[in-house]
Amino acid sequence: MVYLEHQEQTKGVLYTATSFTLWGLFPLYWKLMDHISSGEILAHRILWSFVFMCGILLYLKQVRRAIQTMKRLMLDGKALYSLLLSAILISINWYVYIWAVNHHLMLEASLGYYINPLISVLLGIIFLKERLNKIQTIAIFIAAGGVMISTVQYGSFPVVAFLLAFSFGFYGLIKKRMAFTSAIGLTIETLLLAPAALVYLIFFLKEPEVTMQTSSIGSLGLLFFAGVFTAVPLLLFSEGAKRIPLYQVGILQYIAPTITFFLGLFMYHEHLSAGKVLTFLCIWVAILLFTASQLRMKKTSNAH
Repeated sequence: MVYLEHQEQTKGVLYTATSFTLWGLFPLYWKLMDHISSGEILAHRILWSFVFMCGILLYLKQVRRAIQTMKRLMLDGKALYSLLLSAILISINWYVYIWAVNHHLMLEASLGYYINPLISVLLGIIFLKERLNKIQTIAIFIAAGGVMISTVQYGSFPVVAFLLAFSFGFYGLIKKRMAFTSAIGLTIETLLLAPAALVYLIFFLKEPEVTMQTSSIGSLGLLFFAGVFTAVPLLLFSEGAKRIPLYQVGILQYIAPTITFFLGLFMYHEHLSAGKVLTFLCIWVAILLFTASQLRMKKTSNAH
């Protein structure tokens, strides 16, 4: 019994770590499409994610369950609006991330995902009435100090970082209250977004780089696999997260922004000023304090 539990936990760590590694490496993929507008990439990403997820539901034999879920949503206006809002939030997150990567803002994008867990904690306090201990409170203030340094240094707020952090934070908050699987959830979200994506590609895309061009087979292939690469890490994360404790998920999630940070710094040679160094140092100190607090709380609960 103990061996089986250990085996499941090992699988959970492997699945979760792989999902965050893939998310961290995403910029390499988006860079292959930097000749395509962010809006066009997003529209294709939504459409091909939906197509791929339909295939996944067929493979998992969850089509009937998905249809039943959609029928229930049609009768529950509040749940349907919540899912629509979550779909809009994740599409904003996807667009901003693609735009940031292809406009040489990978360091700021990584900052957004470093901040994201702390934003999620604040949202939990505001909307779920959760409480912070002293160490966690200090961590939040240190992170806020880092953001203030960045704001004063550049004379502007790190908009990209906070759009990423808040869009994904609110997305997670909404998803926390939903009872269906991530596969069904992502399928329905992309289904809700698909009509808008189609309308954009057909009627509003002024200078299509790929859409309607039969000569762009390579680019169309990249756009198709963007749907695959959207779904696979999410499914791995879903399988991994249910096998390991939440504090382990919290620690592993920093894999993605760390990979993105090093890609931006060493592979794409984005400028790291003294102000940015101070900002990242503050965020990293806050993360260490927050993680240490989580581990301490876990140890205390196990002792009792």
